[in-house]
Parts: sequence; C-alpha cells; structure tokens
Amino acid sequence: MRLEPKSAPSLAATLAYPAGAILATMAIAAILVLAAGASPLSVFALVAKGAAGSQFALLETLTRATPLIFTGLAVAVAFRAKLWNIGAEAQLYAGAIVTVVLGTGALPLPAIVLIPLIMLAAMTAGALLLLGPAFLKTRLGVDEVVTTLLLNFIMLLVVSMLLEGVLKDPMGLGWPQSERVIAEAKLPRIVSGKRLHYGFVIAVIAALWVWVIMKKTALGYEMRAVGHNPAAARFAGIPVNTVLMKTALLSGGLAALAGFSEVSGLKGNLTLDLSPGFGYTGIVVAMLAMLNPLGVIAAAIFVAGIFVGADAMSRTADVPSYIANVMTATALLTMVTAIMLTRYRIRWR
Repeated sequence: MRLEPKSAPSLAATLAYPAGAILATMAIAAILVLAAGASPLSVFALVAKGAAGSQFALLETLTRATPLIFTGLAVAVAFRAKLWNIGAEAQLYAGAIVTVVLGTGALPLPAIVLIPLIMLAAMTAGALLLLGPAFLKTRLGVDEVVTTLLLNFIMLLVVSMLLEGVLKDPMGLGWPQSERVIAEAKLPRIVSGKRLHYGFVIAVIAALWVWVIMKKTALGYEMRAVGHNPAAARFAGIPVNTVLMKTALLSGGLAALAGFSEVSGLKGNLTLDLSPGFGYTGIVVAMLAMLNPLGVIAAAIFVAGIFVGADAMSRTADVPSYIANVMTATALLTMVTAIMLTRYRIRWR
C-alpha cells in the first residue's frame, strides 16, 4: 500500500470525507452507548436536547463555544503555516493573568477604554509567549511541539504560584483564586440573566478577521505557501522564518483572547481550573474545521454542544458524560484520516 497525492481533490470528496468522519464518530459512540446498556438513538436525542433543546441550553452551548473559537482559530492559523502550536492552553492562561492584573482596579478607566486595552494587553502576552518557541524553531531547529507542550505545564505552575502569592484574593477564605475584576473590566451579557456574554461576538468577529487575513492578504498567502512547501516558498523569495514569527504572534494572541473572555466575560476571576482543556480541544475544533477560520465557528459550536448535551444527558440516562471526551477524541482521529484521504489516494500493490 502506498499513498499517491491527488492533483485536485473534487468538491464531492472534500465534502464527503469530513461528513464520513462525523458519521464514523457517531457509529463508534453508538457502540460504546450500547456497551453501557442504553439506546444510542435515545442518548443522542438527549444530547441534542441538552445542547439546543431550549433557550437556556442553546445559550450554554454558545457560552462553552466561545473560548473554543479562540483556541480553534489559534491552532488553525498556526497549523496552516505548519507551526505546530500545542500550547494554546498556556497562551490562554497568559491572557487570563494579564486580564486579572489590569482588570482588578490597576487602571481606573471607563469600560469603553479599559476593555479594549485589556484585550490588547492579553493578546500581547499570548503572542510573546509563543514567540519563544517560534524563535527556537527558526533559529535553532528546536521542535515546537515539545516546547509549546511543555509550556502548558510551566504556565499552570506559574498560575499556581501567583494564586498562592501576589494574586491571591485576601477575601477568598484561603482558596487559591484571584480577586474579581471590577465592573468596568467585565464584558456585558448578551441576554440578561444568562451566562452568554459579548465574548462570543468578539470571537465571531475574530474568525471573520482571520478569514480575511488568510484569504485576502499577502501574509495569508505567505502562510499558506510556507505551510504547503517551505523550501519552495523560500526559493520564491518568501522570508519563511519571518512568516513563522508573524504566525506565532497571531496564533498566540488569539489563544490569549480565550483567557480574557473567560475571566472578563464569565468567571470574573482567575483560578487554576479556569480552563478544562480549552487549548487542547481547540486542536480538535481546528481539525474538524479543516483549518478554515469560518468553519471553526461551526466546529466549536458542535464540540461545545457535545459537552453541554452530554452533561445534560448523564443526568437522565445511565451513561457517563465522559462519552463526550471519547467522541471528541474519535472525531479528531477520524477527521485526520478524512483530510489524508481528501489529499491522497491509496494505491494497492
């Protein structure tokens, strides 16, 4: 067996293989549900109802999707240029730290000035954090998968140190948490009394902005060229290392916005469990979207719906909510296979 590149994948194949990946994911999940002694159709119906069966469920799904859009965009941008950013989790926490430092009263400014300023500072922190691994990759040839992955654990230790030290809330009864951000630093809610905030709107705008960059600008063209063939891009005069550094700045800044939105829009303060793995799930979201910035929105809502629906389903059916983790992991594997089959054909000897 060997893989032979396709000259131009057909539109039907481009659409059919990802759809087949989702169907394969559902089939595998159905087998696991049967093993748990439940009906797959009833469980899937409960998941769908828990994710979008009411206004509350739908708003919760969109709330959960907000940080996934940011981390999915961060991964999609980096992977498009073959900069393997596995550290979106670390960049998320970097943005969250800056949000807490500036949003707890350090800058007495009105909300219309303070919120954009915190966003810019958070993006800068995330961008600089990824700039280090990108520099090591371009200058010393260090594998960025290792450096970005290790940064996730380093950043968690830094957050733990800060929450037990300078950022610890003196009124928190000893719990490792920061002070809450002031009212001027909070993103307003879209629907009164619900948890959905304007971070979701910012995430959608960010996806549109990234799409324009990727499709309509010279930087987007250079990123795609470097991702397809770095040697050919360098021969054509494209500064490959410079493009990778710019990609790192953009990717890290987008991931940091996830931390900003979670603190400023939802949680209100920084804790060690601020993210239940949004940075890692962003990889699944980006692959489901096939690295398309607009597809990231739909993929993030889909993944968020699985998690929110699974939580609601587990309270009704005798099936653990961990089925959502299995489905997202399976979706990643099947989508990677689908992308391979879209670009290559299998030849048997």
